[in-house]
Amino acid sequence: MPQGKFFHVCYGIILLLLIVYLGTLVDFIFQPIVVLVSTLFAPIIIAGVLFYLFRPVVHLLSGKLKIPRGLSILIIYLSTAGILTFLILLVGPALQNQFTGLVNNAPRLINEAQRMIVELQNQEWFNRFLDEMEGFSWSEVTSRAAEYANEALSNLGSNIASVVGMITSVVIVIIILPFILFYMLKEGEKAPEFILRLLPAKQEKEGRRILSDMDTALSSYIQGQIIVSFFVGICVYIGYVIIGLDYPLVLAAVAMFTNIIPFIGPWIGTFPGVIVGLLDSPFMALLVIIVVVIVQQIESNFISPQVMGRKLQIHPLTIILLLLVAARFAGIVGLLLAVPTYAVAKVFVSHTYRLLKLRT
Repeated sequence: MPQGKFFHVCYGIILLLLIVYLGTLVDFIFQPIVVLVSTLFAPIIIAGVLFYLFRPVVHLLSGKLKIPRGLSILIIYLSTAGILTFLILLVGPALQNQFTGLVNNAPRLINEAQRMIVELQNQEWFNRFLDEMEGFSWSEVTSRAAEYANEALSNLGSNIASVVGMITSVVIVIIILPFILFYMLKEGEKAPEFILRLLPAKQEKEGRRILSDMDTALSSYIQGQIIVSFFVGICVYIGYVIIGLDYPLVLAAVAMFTNIIPFIGPWIGTFPGVIVGLLDSPFMALLVIIVVVIVQQIESNFISPQVMGRKLQIHPLTIILLLLVAARFAGIVGLLLAVPTYAVAKVFVSHTYRLLKLRT
């Protein structure tokens, strides 16, 4: 059998592929594991995000103020519940009214959109543009849209069942999330020590550095991204109010949540605002775009460098490629997890070589 570093790598790859293939032949053994992971994935991920948000407060209360760690977590829970209740009472009625108004006006908005499409079809320049496009048929587009609408109506029963199942899953996550988060905040500091016990004594220092760098990468990304998204939501809301856009609170909330997705998230959040503005007037749609561009310029040039710094050190082109691949394989979940996962993997790989060198 040929020897050498190259052949050893090839043998390792072949062995890995063989193990994967044999695993597919006995997939019924791994099915319970898949169900377990899929069930616990959402609460653990959400608890992990909240862990990095609340951990500095726990350190402040239990470290500097000498409050027992369990009591510190309980204080955080009660304070968070109070703040959320206050925000619901303050913002909830307005948000509900705007959301209800948007839903009630949906038929009018759809009719307005249809009217705009009809007017666009009657424009000479638009028809000339369609004539120049080979293979394009407006009737085919409308028939396809009708087919999709009929299919959606026929699957309404299964969609309702899916919504009920999703609501049930959300309720389960809400119930078990506080318990998972409690133990993560209380005993999360013990996890690195447990991992370090698995390493030889001479690798413990480097292993501790790897875990510290991973923790820094994750915490800086999660905390920074949430702070930046909150800032964007507030600024977009102020801008929408100034230009007089309808449903500013709902549209700003959409912009805030979608801003969590790097690069493409802000423009996804802009799309509903542009649609609502366009149904008012083209000038209003232009104002919406101007507001978002101004907010994004402030965020990218002043807020993000101060809040997030450059701790992740990931090239923008790398992030774009990551998002394209992640969206293809995992949809919206992939978009949310691609960058932090890459940041942790980058730290791990960059230090693995040093760990291997220590073993020689």
